[in-house]
Amino acid sequence: MPELSHRRRQLVLAICCMSLLIVSLDNTVLNVALPSMQKELHATVAGMQWTIDAYTLVLASLLMLAGSTADRIGRRKIFKIGLVLFTLGSLLCSVAPNLESLVAFRMLQAVGGSMLNPVAMSIITNTFTDPRERARAIGVWGGVVGISMAAGPVVGGLLVDSVGWRSIFWINLPVGVAALLLTWRYVPESRAPKPRRPDPVGQLLVIGLLGSLTYAIIEAPSSGWTSARILVFTALAVCSLIGLLLYEPRRAEPLIDLRFFHSAPFSGATVIAVCAFAALSGFLFLNTLYLQNVRGLSALHAGLYMLPMAALTFVCAPLSGRLVGSRGPRLSLLVAGVAMTACGLLFAVLDAETDNVLLFTGYVLFGLGFGMVNAPITNTAVSGMPRSQAGVAAAVASTSRQIGGTLGVAVIGAVLAAGVAGTGSPRGAGYATAFVDASKPAWWIIGGCGLCVLLVGALTSGQWARETAHRTARRLEKPTGAPAGGQASAGSRA
Repeated sequence: MPELSHRRRQLVLAICCMSLLIVSLDNTVLNVALPSMQKELHATVAGMQWTIDAYTLVLASLLMLAGSTADRIGRRKIFKIGLVLFTLGSLLCSVAPNLESLVAFRMLQAVGGSMLNPVAMSIITNTFTDPRERARAIGVWGGVVGISMAAGPVVGGLLVDSVGWRSIFWINLPVGVAALLLTWRYVPESRAPKPRRPDPVGQLLVIGLLGSLTYAIIEAPSSGWTSARILVFTALAVCSLIGLLLYEPRRAEPLIDLRFFHSAPFSGATVIAVCAFAALSGFLFLNTLYLQNVRGLSALHAGLYMLPMAALTFVCAPLSGRLVGSRGPRLSLLVAGVAMTACGLLFAVLDAETDNVLLFTGYVLFGLGFGMVNAPITNTAVSGMPRSQAGVAAAVASTSRQIGGTLGVAVIGAVLAAGVAGTGSPRGAGYATAFVDASKPAWWIIGGCGLCVLLVGALTSGQWARETAHRTARRLEKPTGAPAGGQASAGSRA
């Protein structure tokens, strides 16, 4: 990519952030609409899980493929295709006649989404080459997530209450078209000098692992944890994982270069991304259903209730980006871990949902924690890596986020579904009590995710961790033909 002026770099950042905005806004708006969709489409809790997880599952499975394909045939080209598919998928979702069609169209959206965020992040990391400037750009990127979280519940509530849940997909159309036209005009094309070759076997193993694991978790409450179908899908997930661990190191240009995980900061960023986004997706899924189905709030009022969480995320995300740029990721990760753990404990131990003061305190804590955690994830994943590997590292971080989001909805939803099974309609007398009781283990899981962020963040952000990152970078920079466990040079995978 040619060197761009400061103004042009900022414009490229703004265009990339537009793609993140529609993807993030789509998720937050969708959560507010879940109860209305559940009622109109006569869906179960598992059906609502699939409207979210069908998207995140496809996204997580294809992110690495989209990143390597963009490196090979052009990042700008793949980015434009992603915008077209995501916008088309949004249009089709708005006219879906039933749950099955909606899930299918969400998967089409995800195919487009897989070409947006990781490719946009690759464009950003190759546009902003100065580490401090890159950290600030990533902070802005994280701030867009905050904007979507702040605007999503309110915008979604307004649309659902006034027009209907189908209108939540319409807001993607003008933003998607505008981003496409601006990309065509202002984003320069870029490719990796020596792109990786496709890895179809690795791609199929990733799809097998994520798909079978998610299916087993979501369907287990209704089918039974020991049923033949669930056991078969669990075995498929295990076999796919073993296949990945055995097959990928033997490839010269693997889909997932396992040597990346020799870097403690990179491994830590991966684990933290899974935990943080599992907590976020579980938090949104749980609270949306609670506020509307148990408290009986409208979609708009439910969105307004969650504004404290969204506002803190909006404020803290750019602050975290500046902190990471000036002082490194450690402080942001520690604050995030403490706040998210405290939120989980507040609900699990003190029944915070039964008291508005405690409820809003919990929302503020979660917003603070999630706002602080996003910027250090990406920055830690790409820092210390050779510049040629930044796109691949960012794609792994993005994949980890989506895996976390998928597992969060699957696990929290499964716990909730098992707890409310047999209680009848969400408006029934016993449903509210069953929901609150079933939420307790879910909140312990969310608190555990926060504790993991805290401990892993502390362990992988010190001097020892930085030394492992430097050693890993040196290994990845070895020229072609140098001994590196049978794998190709770093440049060949950029």
